[in-house]
Amino acid sequence: MISPSPKLTQKLAWGFTWAAGITAVLILLFIIGYVLAKGLPAISSEFLFTPPAGGISGEGGISSCIVATLWLIAITVVILTPIGLGAAIYLAEYAPDNRFIHLIRYSVELLAGVPSIIFGLFGFAMFVLALHLNYSILAGALTLACLLLPSLMRSAEEAMRTVPQSQREAALALGSTKWQVITHVVMPGALPGIVTGIILCIGGVVAESACLYVTMGGNSAMPTSFLSGGRTLAVHVFYLAMETNALDKALATGAVLIILILVINFITKWLSKRLQARMMGGT
Repeated sequence: MISPSPKLTQKLAWGFTWAAGITAVLILLFIIGYVLAKGLPAISSEFLFTPPAGGISGEGGISSCIVATLWLIAITVVILTPIGLGAAIYLAEYAPDNRFIHLIRYSVELLAGVPSIIFGLFGFAMFVLALHLNYSILAGALTLACLLLPSLMRSAEEAMRTVPQSQREAALALGSTKWQVITHVVMPGALPGIVTGIILCIGGVVAESACLYVTMGGNSAMPTSFLSGGRTLAVHVFYLAMETNALDKALATGAVLIILILVINFITKWLSKRLQARMMGGT
């Protein structure tokens, strides 16, 4: 049997890769385009600046849902980022190669595959009941921090490991301390990967609904603090799509959700470039 030539194999592999990539992009564009095309006409100032009024027809807007979502993103990122980056720095730069560290990495990978509703039940038992936070944005943020911590740890650690070891050795040879090497060599080089991990975590915060249903309570009133209950945009889309006849408002809320994610990603990328330039000695 004659085997195909290396050039033919390469062409077939490139063709499959391009076809798979184009198909994925087209599917993504179709979903986003459909939601935006159907949802944008239903968006108005009244829709954006009035809270949900309830009822089977889905009266009202989404103002309180937008505020609750922004509160949740901010609190979750504040809690998650230092813990996740600190753990990643330890695992990538300080941790010895022994069975205990292998167990930690295995546990992180295991937790990354646990369904979100399990974290929701844990958050309900721990933060809502045991710590008496009740249904609140803080309880939801702490639950999401537990849910997203393994993902951020893995992405940040892998980003740090992509920095060449020779750069660390060169900085140490010039008299830098271990911490100076991490802050001035490793972190700037790994920052794009770390920012990507944070953006994915923000997307997880915005998209999550299952664990927030049992920790934030789904209250549609305007939150006044992080101890207030709330309803995120994703949870509101679920309510509109499953419990009301307002599919047009569900699509409009989905369009707002997509726009919010795009804006947050743009801001995060811009801030990361500024921070990377400052960490590398730029202006």
